[in-house]
Amino acid sequence: MRPVAPTKDGPLSNEDIQSPEVQLIDVDGANKGAIRTREALAMAQEQGLDLVIIAGNSEPPVAKILDLGRYKFAAQKKAAEQRKRQKVIEVKEIKLRPGIDDHDYETKMKAVKRFFDEGDKVKVTLRFRGREMAHQELGYRLLERVRQENLAIAKCEVEPSMEGRQMVMILAPK
Repeated sequence: MRPVAPTKDGPLSNEDIQSPEVQLIDVDGANKGAIRTREALAMAQEQGLDLVIIAGNSEPPVAKILDLGRYKFAAQKKAAEQRKRQKVIEVKEIKLRPGIDDHDYETKMKAVKRFFDEGDKVKVTLRFRGREMAHQELGYRLLERVRQENLAIAKCEVEPSMEGRQMVMILAPK
């Protein structure tokens, strides 16, 4: 068993470039055309900078003369900024009962609207107990009422369905 060579993170640079020639972009951003890799590497070392592959899929690969440390730092900052801006959609749950009172229902609907304003999905769970299982149509009517009241701000992602002793519906903001 041979030890596995550690792989470098980030783009190929300097001595790691295997291509015989590269499309060179100098420090000022000017395109120098296709140049042999050795010559491009010598030009980069003269300036005290690195030769970095920025587009490895093209033929020949595009390489730029720049400071590798700064390039990696800028890439890390950009990735961190994108992660910060990313919104994670959560699924909030509202639990109801078939015989819910009007005021309790209105309170739950205020919470549902607040969740939609925050950009979250809402899982509406209707739990049946005991003999309530014999009157599942009451549950369907209640979930249909929830859907109709939120029709302007939400769409039904998962239709009402039975899962054991509870009926579940998922709404997503429009």
